[in-house]
This record gives sequence, structure tokens and C-alpha cells, in this order.
Amino acid sequence: MDLAQIRKNTERLLKEIPEGVIVVAAAKSRTPQEVLAAIEGGIGIVGHNYVKEAERHREILKDVEMHMIGHLQTNKARKAAKLFGVIQTLDSIRLAQELERIGQKEGITISVLVEVNSAREPQKSGVLPEDLKAFLERLSPFQHLLVRGLMTMGPLTGDPEEMRPYFRLTKELFDELQGINSPNVRMEILSMGMSDSYTVAIEEGANMVRIGTKIFGPRY
Repeated sequence: MDLAQIRKNTERLLKEIPEGVIVVAAAKSRTPQEVLAAIEGGIGIVGHNYVKEAERHREILKDVEMHMIGHLQTNKARKAAKLFGVIQTLDSIRLAQELERIGQKEGITISVLVEVNSAREPQKSGVLPEDLKAFLERLSPFQHLLVRGLMTMGPLTGDPEEMRPYFRLTKELFDELQGINSPNVRMEILSMGMSDSYTVAIEEGANMVRIGTKIFGPRY
């Protein structure tokens, strides 16, 4: 897509987004130049699905805040901890243990969101809703991890309204956990919704949305 059009798309989108909702530009398969155009349009956070792609972008994007929004393998955790301001897809104790080890060794605190498998899809990663509280309790000894909220994908469907129950469930979990007594858990960010579903996600309480196509146009 033309870079000027990306800037216009971004400006238009940000005007429509309610105050208090943060847009993460989902940059999967986009060029650094396309991402820069979105930043010029007002985007402050860029989301990446792959560590390798984020590394390439970092060389050009320099100080732009990046979030990991794709599944993170434990063998990529060290690089991810250095690249991303927030890892939005913490989905297992094994990954949490690896991030804690890295944080301890590097002397840093790693911010994460716990990914919730809100639709209980067996083929998808994420913590099941009924297991979430116990999962967070197991993280409480990890002094180098800071859980800043929840993220969900929901099922892929052509009708955004079909996503509503899963967004609503995740918001209910988010609200229930507000009073959790854990030094490394703060329920601040609720990341839900993408280009086809962000309006429904915002209606159901999302304060962060991950948008790609609406900014950059379709991937080819």
C-alpha cells in the first residue's frame, strides 16, 4: 500500500478510537517503511508475531515500543526479553520460568500479559479461563516477571458478533483479578480485538487493540 495511504488510514482510525484505548499496529509481514508511515500517523506501539522480523525492524525503528503478539517459543525468549516492552502471549509455566531466569540473569523485570484461551480451542495456546487464577498464583514467586494484564485472541470467525462472548468472558476475568493479592500482578491492560473485531472488543472493555489490515491494507 502507498505510504501516504497508510498514514491517512492510521490518522482516521485513531480519531475513531475512544479515549483510553491504545492501538497496537500489528506489523506481521509489513516492511519497516510501512510501519514508519503508521508511526507518522500517530501509532506509538508496534506488535510483532515473530522475533526475527522484530529484530529486522528494530534496526530501523530504533526506540519505538514493540510488543510480542505472536506465540513465543522458549528458545526465543532471551531475544524477546530484550526486544519487547511487553510480551502479550505468556501461555505456559515453562515460558514463565524461562523468562524469570532471563530476568534474574540480566537484572531486568519483564512485562507480560497472560494469554487466555477464552474459547477453549484445543489447537490454540493460552491458559484456560478456569485455570487462570491458579496460573497467576504459580507466578507469584517470580520476582522478575510483571503481569500487567490479559490478552485473548478468540476464535477466527467472519462475524465479529460471534467474538463478543469470549471478549466478555475475558473482561469478567480481568475484573475478578483486580483485587488479586500478588506483588507481581497488576491488571492494567486488557488486549482484545483485531481489525475485524476491535469495535466489539472495545464495547466489551478492551483498552488495547491489535490492528493490522485496517492500517496497512490486506497482506499479499
